Formats: sequence, C-alpha cells, structure tokens
Amino acid sequence: MNKKQKKVLYRILATVAIIAVYKLIPVSEESLIGAFLYLIPYLLIGYDVLLKALKGIKNRQVFDENFLMAVATVGAYGLKDYLEAVAVMLFYQIGELFQSYAVGKSRKSISELMDIRPDYANIEADGQLRQVDPYDVQVGQTIIINPGERVPLDGIVIKGSSSLSTAALTGESKPRDVSEGDEIVSGCINNEGVLYVQTTKAFEDSTVAKILDLVENASSLKSKSENFISRFAHYYTPAVCFGALALFLLPALYNILKGQPADWSVWLYRALSFLVISCPCALVISIPLSFFAGLGGASRQGILIKGSNYLETLSQVKCVVFDKTGTITKGVFEVSGVHHCPIDRDEMLEYAALAESHSSHPIAKSIRNAVSRPLDESRVSDIKEFPGHGVIAIVDGRQVAVGNGMLMDQLDVEYINCQDDVGTVIHVAVDWQYCGHLVIADIIKENARQAIGKLHDLGVSSTIMLTGDEERVARSVADEVSIKEYRASLLPQQKVEEVEKILGNAKGKVAFVGDGINDAPVLTRTDIGIAMGAMGSDAAIEAADVVLMDDDLLKIAKSVKISRKCLRIVYENIIFAIGVKLICLVLGALGITNMWAAIFADVGVMVIAVLNAIRALFVREN
Repeated sequence: MNKKQKKVLYRILATVAIIAVYKLIPVSEESLIGAFLYLIPYLLIGYDVLLKALKGIKNRQVFDENFLMAVATVGAYGLKDYLEAVAVMLFYQIGELFQSYAVGKSRKSISELMDIRPDYANIEADGQLRQVDPYDVQVGQTIIINPGERVPLDGIVIKGSSSLSTAALTGESKPRDVSEGDEIVSGCINNEGVLYVQTTKAFEDSTVAKILDLVENASSLKSKSENFISRFAHYYTPAVCFGALALFLLPALYNILKGQPADWSVWLYRALSFLVISCPCALVISIPLSFFAGLGGASRQGILIKGSNYLETLSQVKCVVFDKTGTITKGVFEVSGVHHCPIDRDEMLEYAALAESHSSHPIAKSIRNAVSRPLDESRVSDIKEFPGHGVIAIVDGRQVAVGNGMLMDQLDVEYINCQDDVGTVIHVAVDWQYCGHLVIADIIKENARQAIGKLHDLGVSSTIMLTGDEERVARSVADEVSIKEYRASLLPQQKVEEVEKILGNAKGKVAFVGDGINDAPVLTRTDIGIAMGAMGSDAAIEAADVVLMDDDLLKIAKSVKISRKCLRIVYENIIFAIGVKLICLVLGALGITNMWAAIFADVGVMVIAVLNAIRALFVREN
C-alpha cells in the first residue's frame, strides 16, 4: 500500500472512530450542534471529492463521479440526513481505496514480470570492473556479465560459456546455452559462467528497450470496447444528472397540479439516491483494467501484444495464414543431396557457396555450411539478387547462377527436376551450362501439428500455408502438419496478393504468422500480424501487431485463448455493471431502496467488476 492509499485508510478509520464516539455520547442529528459536529467527519472523509467536483465545474468538465457524489451527499446533508451523507462518502472512499489497491497490485504484478530493464553494465577499466549506466556503453565495447546478473545489452559472446534464463522474455523456464560466437540479447539472466560480450547495439536500440517501449505504450492503443465505454460515460453521466433533476421536479409538480402535497424532500432524496446509484466508475475502471490485465497475462507467457485493439482483434480470428520457412519449419536447412552434377561435387558446392556468400537467407547459409573449407569472398564480384528466384555472381571470372527453376528459365538454361527427395531444389549453372542441383531439407517443428490442432479446437475454421517452395515440398509439409490449404511457388509480392484474396473471402478476422524479417509486407497487411521467434528481431517488433518471443507455435493458440478470455471478462463486466445499475435505478426511483443501499450497490458492483477484471492476468496452461 502506497502513501496515498495509507492516507485514505487513516481518514476512513478516523471517520469511523468519530461516528462511533457520536453514537456513544450520543449526538442528536436534529440540533444545530449535531449539524456542526457531523460536518467534521463529512469534510474529513470527503474534502478531496468536493475539491475535485469544484475543480471540474471550474474547468467546465462538470459531469463526473466526483460531481455525482458531491451533489448527492450535500443534498443529503441539506435534508438533515447527516449520518447518511457521511456514510455515502465513507463507503465511496472505501470503494475507491479498494479499486486503487487492486489496480496497483495488478500493475505491480505486471511490472515485476516485465522488470527486465538492466540497472548497470560491467566494463573493465584500469584492470578493475566498473559499473556504468547501460546508456553510456558504446557499440563494439566489451562488457562483462557475471553469474546472476542480467544481460544489459545485445551482443556477441567473445569469451566464456554459460546458460541464460530467458523466462522474462519468452515465458519459458528452459535455459539457453551460449558460448563463444553466439548472439545474446538484453533482458536474459546469466545463470553460470562469466561472459565477455562485444555489444552490437546501443541501449536505446536493444531488445530490452524495444520490449519495454512496446509494453509501456500498449495501453495507448484502445480497443473498440474501451472507446465505447468512454463514449458511453461521456453521454451517460449528464443524462443521469438530468434524469435525477427530472425525478426531483416532475413528480412534485405533478402532485401540485393534482392539488396534493408536493413532497419535495421525498423526491429530492430519491433523486439524490438516483445519482449515487448511477455513478459509472465500475465500467470506467474495470474495462480498461481488464484489457491491461490481459496484456499483462500475455506478457507473462512471452507474448507481446501492442495494444488493446490488437487483443480484441485477436479474439475474433477465424483464419490463420502461416509462412512456411522459419515458422512451421525451423528454418534450419541442410544440403541433403547433390544430383546430376557433371563436375566435381565439391567444386560445384564451392561455386554455389561463393555466389551466395553475401546472402542472409537460411538456404544460402546452408549451402555455405556444406563447404568444409573456408570461403575466399575476394573471388566473388558483381552479385545480383533476384528476389524469389535466386542469385547470379561472377566467381573466378565465371558467371555462376544459383536459384530455382524460374531463374534457370530466365537464363534459358535447361535443368532437371529432382524426383527422389522432398526438399527445396536449388539449381546451379556455370557459364550458362547446367551443373546439377542441390536438395535443401528443412526440419518441421516438433509441435507444429499439435499447434494447428489447438487452433482448430479453438474454433479457427481455416489454416493456410504460403511458401515460395515448389508444389511437391509444400504438399509434403502441409500434409505432415494437417494444413489442408496451401499456396506454393510464391514470390514475395505474390504472398501479398494471396493474402488479399484470403481477406476478401474470409468470414472472420485473418492473422498472418511469419518470422518477422522477410514477411513485413504481409504482417502489416492482414488484420493481425504475428511474428514468430522474435527475440532480438527488430524487424519483427516493428512490423508485427503480436510478437512471440520464441519459436513455440503453441503460443499462437495461447494468445487467441488469452484474448478471448479477456474479451469475455470485458463483456461480463459490461453486462453485469449496466444490468445492476438499471435495476437499482428503477428501485431507487420508486423509493424501494435508500441511499445506503445505493452506495452499497455502487461499491459492490465496482469491487466485483475489478476482481473479475484481474482474472484476465491469469490463463491456464492447458
């Protein structure tokens, strides 16, 4: 409990003590002395509400909960219901204290889970370790990370080996082993050995900074439900104020016209009770809190959702489109075969590897890894990449083309299709002469089939795979993971065109799942873009609406589950709060409930709604 909450608690306790003393003396509410004495606890417990109401009137923002409480309690005091006026303000403050405490606890819980900001970085100066602010560390500088310390900046291990806890980033408890040459990202915790790391990014560009920025700004992107509640409260509060005024004036005037007593005090009391009941704080607080808790619950699982609007959209997904490489498959390629090669096998592999020496594509890396000896990149010149087709380069003065059948067709080179192995076929031509093809095999992720099944269990009616691979490879992967629809041999721009067609025919929201690096155009085009395995990927964090911090396909279904639970809680709170309010408003207008019951109803509804909202912070693992 913070200082502000403690102060309110002390005021509540002091007010209760004063009222208890007045009851023991006892103090008459009918006398002028009683009016003065009850003013002391009333101002003690409600002075801040009265000041806020006056400030709202001064700033021409009259209609809020402080105004409603002020009018209701001042009116009750004017009717000489001093104890009731104090009690209404007292219970209102109790409700506000509970709400503040509950919201603070949920925020603290989320902050602790996402407390990945490093406090310092160790650098070596004059033979001694010195702690400095991570902001002051330059790119390329060496930092030292001791066991138990948090990795402060992204970098490459240049000395040492250890295991890293990535739980704060991915939600997974399994540690990750790292050694010399491995890339590591900020936010992880070093479990074992001392690591010497050469930084590759400044702190403001690091993984931890981008994640913290994403989480901190998520609440600024409001969902339709939150915007609805804001609009609703904007019109609702003035409406009930005028409704209360009408409840006070119309029945009394009607009685006068009928020649009966006006009963001004009776109708004023009912109008004041009406104002207390109508306070919309249960909705105004619980709906944003539900989304905030949902975003926090997702963060605990290593799922970063950029805003409440994306959380709401995610709950409506009926079609999920997958990229193949790096998403359904691991993106870890190996050369599994060299076929129809008229020249020396190692020579052909070396030509292909040199032509692909500057490419970051996983297939290019696999070709380079297949060559046992070091590659001399000075032998390569005039590299030209053809997206979706391949690459042409000059190696040792000879033109080397490495790519798919479309590249060979473009060069008018006759090629032989592979009939034996399932994998990506990469053809090689040297000086326009066909030199055979490589078969590149990718590994399907172990839980891919299970992840697709869980999506179908959640009511996702359609799963589609897009790939640049040929039909034979695409069919094999789709069959293995139980995806019924797929599109093969797609160029990058054709993936966007296919997504456009899918969006046009879809009956619900469409999500695209990709690796976040090569799929940015598609990630930004669909209703919701989900980036896989994005720990340390700037492109993923920038392009996607939802960022999964590891390669676990099961988290796609989990993110949908979290979003639907959150939206269910939001709708429960809306229906419950409005329903109870309407019932109590009718009962108050008919004089069946008094102001005590009104404040109990208001505070009770708020407490239940806030408790229900906090449920969104937690999701079952199954």
